[in-house]
Amino acid sequence: MLGAELPKKKIAEGFRIILGDSNVRAILINIFGGIMNCETLASGIIMAAKTIKIHVPLVVRMEGTNVEQGKKKLFDSGIDIIVAESVSDAAQKVVALGQA
Repeated sequence: MLGAELPKKKIAEGFRIILGDSNVRAILINIFGGIMNCETLASGIIMAAKTIKIHVPLVVRMEGTNVEQGKKKLFDSGIDIIVAESVSDAAQKVVALGQA
């Protein structure tokens, strides 16, 4: 695998593992994109979400290189992804969604 395909496939596999547990009620992804930029990570999240049936709320918080481009990709994807602005905002959102 080359370039951005590797992280995308790893993200998809992570979703498969997490969603294999019937006790999971929400997913929180907290990313600091230093070496790997946020735009590439957002692409991986989008690809995985389109490939795998995500039946629980998905909250994403990201910070780092190309963060604005990554957030724009998530917003423009048309996928039901909740973007949080901080770790505490993300935690509050995922807990509330997991209890719903």
